Amino acid sequence: MIRLIIVGDDVLFRAGLQRILEDAHDIRVPADCDYADAVETTTAHDPDVVLLSDERRRKDTLSLLTALRAQSAPPEVAVLTSAADERFVVDSLLAGATGFLLRDTVPHDLVNAVRLLASGSSALAPSASRTVVGHLQARPQKEAPSHAAVLSDRELDVLSLLAEGLTNAEIGRALLLSPATVKDHLSAIYTKLGTTNRVQTAVLAHRMGADRDSRARASGDSRKRTSRDSRTRTSRSVPAQSRSMGAELRIPA
Repeated sequence: MIRLIIVGDDVLFRAGLQRILEDAHDIRVPADCDYADAVETTTAHDPDVVLLSDERRRKDTLSLLTALRAQSAPPEVAVLTSAADERFVVDSLLAGATGFLLRDTVPHDLVNAVRLLASGSSALAPSASRTVVGHLQARPQKEAPSHAAVLSDRELDVLSLLAEGLTNAEIGRALLLSPATVKDHLSAIYTKLGTTNRVQTAVLAHRMGADRDSRARASGDSRKRTSRDSRTRTSRSVPAQSRSMGAELRIPA
């Protein structure tokens, strides 16, 4: 059962969201609250997901988002807003949001977004996806190679599958890891890469993948000239799908 808290100052809006979400068999809303009580309420109920309605000045929403993500066991937080302007989308993701949804999202899509968030994936409205990918891909490409060098082989495997759009559970099944171990690896990856969420990390992974692919092609001829014994000693026993990070970036919407 997914435990969800709704935060916003509009009581009627919170009540409407609760009714929509609790119609789903796998979602329960143990509480809803306004901004002033948000930290206390989430601490008391330990939700998997928080829906944070953007009804105040943007800096108040971002401040509360940062506080929620700073908790010892932080929930996944999705911002609900009426407009996905570039600065607010990017600032929300930098503050730790893993979802960015519009207030006119249809109920079915909202329920699916909550399920995605609870599974460890991201949920972005299509307009927000286009905004954030364009913004992050505009960063200097030269950052990627130095970042790649600090990750362990297993962290690179996890990063590769994250870039393909897999959830934590799917990554765990592919690599024979427990969900808790996948979360530990992701936390380490975020710290080493200087990112704060899956979307940022996936975009950076694709830059790293392009660099790895070009280096692999450049060294292809020399590898062919090595002996069979040498290839055996240096081969890595990882799943085939984890060897390349060149797959198309998929961000659930």
